[in-house]
Amino acid sequence: MKNVPFKGIIAYPITPFDANEKVDIPLFKKLVERLVISGNHGIAPLGSTGVLPYLSDEEKEAITEATIQQVKGRIPTLVGVSNLTTEKTVYHAQFAEKSGADAVMIIPMTYWKLTDDEIVTHYDTVARKISIPIMAYNNPATGGVDMSPALLKRLLEIPNVTMIKESTGDIQRMHYLRKELGEDVAFYNGSNPLALAAFAAGARGWCTAAPNLIPELNIGLYQAIENNQLREAQDIFYQQVELLKFIVAKGLPRAVKAGLNILGEEGGNLRSPLKPLQEKEIEELKIIIKNLKK
Repeated sequence: MKNVPFKGIIAYPITPFDANEKVDIPLFKKLVERLVISGNHGIAPLGSTGVLPYLSDEEKEAITEATIQQVKGRIPTLVGVSNLTTEKTVYHAQFAEKSGADAVMIIPMTYWKLTDDEIVTHYDTVARKISIPIMAYNNPATGGVDMSPALLKRLLEIPNVTMIKESTGDIQRMHYLRKELGEDVAFYNGSNPLALAAFAAGARGWCTAAPNLIPELNIGLYQAIENNQLREAQDIFYQQVELLKFIVAKGLPRAVKAGLNILGEEGGNLRSPLKPLQEKEIEELKIIIKNLKK
């Protein structure tokens, strides 16, 4: 298998803001530390949970550096470096590598619809400018581009592109990747409600914001799969599936922030135009979290 530093539960920290909507780096470091000590297998800042598109270049750099400093090499780091232009994506990828990231994650962000050739050239250009591996992230709901399995197969021919994160919610995509590319292909699930099915399809890991709230259940699912304990894996998954569906439906940044507050942890504020969950939604989340502890 090519250079693939990740396996297991890869946790997404939220990017917290203060009352003036400035990035709160000290609180961010605390949230990262919670994810490290709770046993996750990797940390992935600056994804959609970390509201990457809402941050300035300087803020992205600060989050990247804070992550590397806080993790201190205890688990691998996967830094989101996506941008509308190839030039800016290269810039952030090089910054992440220089800061000590183990890998970068790239989703093709676009206003105009990109062709497959444009996407391949985009990834290839970035790959030639860095030496650490790249995870190609397919999430049409947030990026505006749906990369077909055939296109993902082309991307894996680029030496540095060693991992695929699939977030379409279509389990057949994962079966295709496994069937077409063999057991060594490193693909990761990014669709929370598909966690159990994705592992059954051969996913090497699960990229998720859920460990901010339920790390024991997330890690427990992975361990049960690793131990070939299907019945136990099913039981653990069914315990958490209602929460997984809720945080996806309500929007990961606002739902995770609300969940942290319910758990007695500081979740910080959001950046406009994002707004907190409504009171009735918070009450619904409280019930879901309370039921998890039964």
